[in-house]
Amino acid sequence: MRKLALLVCLSMLAASAFAGDIVKEFSGTGNRTTEIFTVNSPWLLDWRLDGPGWRSNGSYEDHVALDITLIEVPSGRHRGRVLHTKFVGNGLKLFNDGGTYRLRISSMLARWTIKIEQIKPEEADAYTPRKDN
Repeated sequence: MRKLALLVCLSMLAASAFAGDIVKEFSGTGNRTTEIFTVNSPWLLDWRLDGPGWRSNGSYEDHVALDITLIEVPSGRHRGRVLHTKFVGNGLKLFNDGGTYRLRISSMLARWTIKIEQIKPEEADAYTPRKDN
């Protein structure tokens, strides 16, 4: 029984390794410009893209898309496209510039969830970006 309790505790600690304070969470389908949010440096954009699932005429998951653009507020300055994917999945993106922003989200045939998480500098130091092949 003690081993089980220890295993549960260790699992919870591992799951929270990059669990920052959630500043904002957005979810939906289609296109949207989010509410304004303010973050300090460093912060994470935690994204998830789910396909529509199976339909009577086959799977549409090969046709999903998600684009996220970072917009500076109040200037409206386009800071760049921070994510572009055509695959169901999830990931994290680290930002080292704090500020006030909003996201412009464009998606096709997909459900998306985006969390803006405030993290500590030592957590950012431990962040290792995934290398694309």
